Amino acid sequence: MSIERFSGAAALPGVLRYAMSPGSSSFTDFLKATAPELLPKPHIIPELTTHATTIVAAVYDGGVVMAGDRRATMGNLIAERDIEKVFASDDYSLIGTAGTAGVGIEVVKLYQVELEHYEKIEGTQLTLNGKANRLATMIRGNLGLAMQGLAVVPLFAGFDVEAPAPSSAGKIFSFDAAGGLYPQRYYDSIGSGSPYAKSSLKKRWRPGLRRDEVVRVVVEALYDAADDDSATGGPDLVRQIFPVVMFASAEGTSRAPDSELSTVARAIADERRDQPGT
Repeated sequence: MSIERFSGAAALPGVLRYAMSPGSSSFTDFLKATAPELLPKPHIIPELTTHATTIVAAVYDGGVVMAGDRRATMGNLIAERDIEKVFASDDYSLIGTAGTAGVGIEVVKLYQVELEHYEKIEGTQLTLNGKANRLATMIRGNLGLAMQGLAVVPLFAGFDVEAPAPSSAGKIFSFDAAGGLYPQRYYDSIGSGSPYAKSSLKKRWRPGLRRDEVVRVVVEALYDAADDDSATGGPDLVRQIFPVVMFASAEGTSRAPDSELSTVARAIADERRDQPGT
């Protein structure tokens, strides 16, 4: 953060006191002490906000995948058709958000800086469990906004570089609006379409899925959610808008190209056209 963000001589001593005194390696704590105005604030009316759903995550042979649909709604309106809700939070972890879209994007950006700041201060990365705990603390700090109707609920997943075996390297963590942290074993989903997406994952996920197989599973789960939840957008073959699908593995984080997702989405659409009852 540049020094230009702080105006007036009165603000500078506070920055120097924080920088020269031992304390937390948390970037959020740094902002609270030096520039609290940069933290998310309730500056929007809940009824007029854009909401984002649905996110799914699943482990596979070699890591973990997270996918999100591209629709955002404002009441009964489709506010955005190509919003992105899944991001790399650092080299080995992923985060997706459901709820108030504007606040969610702010939380994601702050969390990305939080992890980077910790690594620079401490000289090492947090463990995967430590990253999940740090995110839980941030969500708990947003409880005031959640009580005003501006809730953000994340889904967090990552590759555990300290895991003893590749089969256990992919991990998923879910949260509630109060910052409650809940590890998940195989898969999970959040957002308004999550009951349908999770039911789809329950039927189609199995241990040892390859990368290409798990892509089909998560895209089909989003397709099923969109079939029953109006706030979830399915693959748009006309506009060429496809879900965001990202991976975390030993090689780091990566994103599935639209060309691959187009092939998968068209295959699912063709099968359902032939069997419309499925």
